[in-house]
Order: sequence, then structure tokens, then C-alpha cells
Amino acid sequence: MLVSVVAFVSLERWGMKCEIVHLMLGLFLVLLISVPVTIEASGADDDYKQCEHTVKNWASFSADTEVSGNQHDLHDLLLFLHVPRTGGRTYYHCFLKKLYTSSLECPRSYDKLRYNPRKSSCRLLTTHDDYSVMSKLPRERTSVMTILRDPIERVFSTYEFSVEVAARFLIHPNLTSVAKMSRSARRKTSGVSTLDIWPWKYLVPWMREDLFSRRDVRKLRGQLHLVTSDPYDMEDIVMPLHDYINEPVTRDIVHNGATFQIVGLTNNSYFSGAHDVRHCVLKYHSLGDYVLQVAKKKLDNMLYVGLTENHKESANVFANVVAAQVISKHKTPNFDSDGAGNDSEQGSKLPSMKTDTNDKDENTLQNLKNASSTGKDNAVQENWTVGKLMEAYNSCVSQLRDSQRDRRVNSLKQIYPANFTKEARKRVPEALIKEITLLNSLDIELYKYGQYIFEKQQAHMMQSMVHDEELTGTLSTSTIRRIYSTPSWTCVSLSITALLLLIFIFVFVSSRRRTSKVKL
Repeated sequence: MLVSVVAFVSLERWGMKCEIVHLMLGLFLVLLISVPVTIEASGADDDYKQCEHTVKNWASFSADTEVSGNQHDLHDLLLFLHVPRTGGRTYYHCFLKKLYTSSLECPRSYDKLRYNPRKSSCRLLTTHDDYSVMSKLPRERTSVMTILRDPIERVFSTYEFSVEVAARFLIHPNLTSVAKMSRSARRKTSGVSTLDIWPWKYLVPWMREDLFSRRDVRKLRGQLHLVTSDPYDMEDIVMPLHDYINEPVTRDIVHNGATFQIVGLTNNSYFSGAHDVRHCVLKYHSLGDYVLQVAKKKLDNMLYVGLTENHKESANVFANVVAAQVISKHKTPNFDSDGAGNDSEQGSKLPSMKTDTNDKDENTLQNLKNASSTGKDNAVQENWTVGKLMEAYNSCVSQLRDSQRDRRVNSLKQIYPANFTKEARKRVPEALIKEITLLNSLDIELYKYGQYIFEKQQAHMMQSMVHDEELTGTLSTSTIRRIYSTPSWTCVSLSITALLLLIFIFVFVSSRRRTSKVKL
């Protein structure tokens, strides 16, 4: 009996020891699991703080380098910061090439590597570079202009243009043939092609390779079986839009591209720290507000901000705000092209901007030149006025649209039945539109601010026009008509009309009541 009791007690103690051991092992395992999580959380927190420090330092530096002064005055050099797919080519051919002679343009305006903007006779720089190009320019003597577009529409247009240009190469049997043709073309000409221009030098080769790959798969499989008529979702022929917007290259270059270009943080930047800042903003979206504030400040200090969606009103503001000052400066002795003509490099014509690979595209290029040509190398000898320039602009735009439409039709024949139209855009699922909106939150906010800036420009233009003509006592009917044809003044005039109508109704009703009382 005693032995049994002793054995039982021993077993009970042993069981307690086992429970203690199990408890200690459990605690140890919990510690093992929690330590990496803690380390990871600590590492993530440190990474965020490092990114925040990087972005804040850049934002502070950007604020310190802003140029003060009257942003409404045109300085010696006009920098056209061309955000892709905003209609900038129209401005270049139909406005700027009429206002500036070839000798006044900075050489190779669309090519980052081969121009010298520091030449004293250089008056116009048109470029797809980002704002960091200002580090190469005389800041105090440079005015900046740009055009913004609705970010959703710009993403669609960027996707479509990437496909359109890449499809031109499908006339070749394979990519090897394309490479041979490209090498041969470069040996024959020193011109600038679309593949030399940011961002197309990244987007087009990538899309071209994808188109060839899909065509090869179709050939191997045989007959094409389309399950959709949606050109934005024809995966047998072209990369679907929903795939395109989520690709790393699109996230890096296209989404919020206008904001990054305005602040100088693209992957084409002259600023060595641009990649780190952009990477931090893409990783931690909350840091994007620092970039947005810098971008808004850049817009505030620009001579002109146009809107693609308000192209008629924008053209009118450009003509009266920018072109009028260029015309005025051309009339002064120190702004003519005589000095520029003495410099052989500066006086040489810009190389042709080749965008295609066949004879039809050469014809398109010639159409662009014809549309922008004034018939003389020295455009200022045309004695431009704002009115004459607007007439020439409207004619030029019509010709450009015709040539661009023909080029687009010929390109998209290579990927038939895919055909991008405004009607097709309207049928894109709402969920996909919302996704694009979220991916471009910075550009959405910047575009709203751009609309605000544009309204201020319109108001300033009207005020200046009225003031100038009042001084001379020649407030013309055309000026009054232009003032009241703008949206802001239209709203004001309608409001005044409505108020006067209400007052009239009130007076009329009151008088009727008084008349009724007198009769009673």
C-alpha cells in the first residue's frame, strides 16, 4: 500500500514537471514567432521614416530653388514642358513654330542628350524632359508653360498611342527584321524618332514586343476566336487595358506621370535622387502630398497652364497671354534672329522628327511641316497679330487632325479588329475606371488645381485686355465679345440677367396687388 502511494506521488510530480516543460516550450515558441514580426515591424517603421526624411528634404530643396518674380511676364527663354498626350504637338506646330524661327529654337528640342540650351540666342525649348531640365537653364531668364489633361483620358491616350506606334512595326515578319531596319535607318538619318523621346523610348519597345508575341501565338494556334468586341480587352491581339495599368513600367512612368514630370521626378530626370524620392512616394502613398504641394507651386509660377479639355479657351488664353508678348518682343531690336544666324549650330534647322518606318509616315511628317510652315523661315516677318495668329492656328489644327487621323487608321489596320474610339472608351467597365482613378490620385488633384490656375489666367487676361484698351480709349466690340464669351463671364452675365428678371417679376406682382386693392 505504501509503495503504491509513493508511486502515485512520483507520477503526479512527474506530470507536473511535464506540464511546466510544455508551458516553457510554448512560451519559447511564441517568442520565436513574435521576434521576427517585431523586427519586421521595426524595419518597416525605419524604412518609412527614412523615406519620409528623403521626400521632405527633396521638397524643402525644391521650395528653396523656386524663382520669384512676376510669372505673367515672358522672359528671354520659353520652356514648353510637354506632358505626353496633352496636345502639345499641336501647340508646337500651330503656335510656337509660327512665333519662333528655327534659328531661335534650342537645337534638338525633343532630344535630351543633344542640345545646348545655354546659347544666348536660344529662345524656345520644347521638350518631353521633366522640370529638372531647369538645372541646365538660366532660371531667372526662363519662363515655363505646360498643358494638363484629365488624368483618366491621358492614361487611355497613352495606352492607345503606345499600341498605335508599336503596331506600325507589324509590317515586319519578326523582331529581328525590325532591329535590322532600325539600325539601317539610324545610319541614313540623324533625325529624332519617337523611340528617342521619353516616355515612348520605354513604352513603345515594350508594347512592340508584346504585340509580336501575341501575333506569334495566334499563328501557332490557327484561326482567331474573339470572345469580345471590346478593343480594350482583346488579349489575343493586344495587351488588355486592365493588364496594362498594373504593369510595373506603367506604374513607374504613366500613373501620376504629369505630377512627377512637373516636379522633375521621372525616370528621365537630371536629378540624381529622383529614383529614391519617386520610389518612396510609390511605396508610401501618404508621402505623395509633399510631391503634390511642390507640383502646385510649380504651376503657380508658370507663365501659362493650358487644359486639353478646354482647347479653344486655352488657345485663346495662350494667344493673348504668351503669343502677344512674343510678338511684342520680336519688334524689339535685341530679340531678332540676326545674332542667332551668326551661329552655325544654332542657325541650323531642327532635324526632322521621324515617327514611323515607311513612306506613308514620311508623308505624314511632311504634312506636319506644311501645317506649321509660314512659308518663310523667319516667322516674325509675317507681322503677326493675335487675330491673324488665331486664324492660322485654326487652319493648322484642322490639317494636323486630318494627318494624325490617317496615320492612326493605317497603324490600327495591323491589329484589326481592335480599334480605339471614343464610343469604345465609354463602354469600359466602371470598376476599371475607378482603379485607374485610384492609381492616379496625385494627377487627379493636380488637374483640379490646374483648372483653378486656368480660371485665374482667364480672369487676368480679361482684366489686362480691358485695362490696356481703356487706357487708349479703344475698348472694342471684339474685346467685349471675347470677354463675355468665356465661361466665367457667361455665368456672371446669366446670374445678373436672372436677378434682374426676379426683380422685375417681384415689382410686377407687387404692382398688381396694389392695383387689386385699389379696385376693391
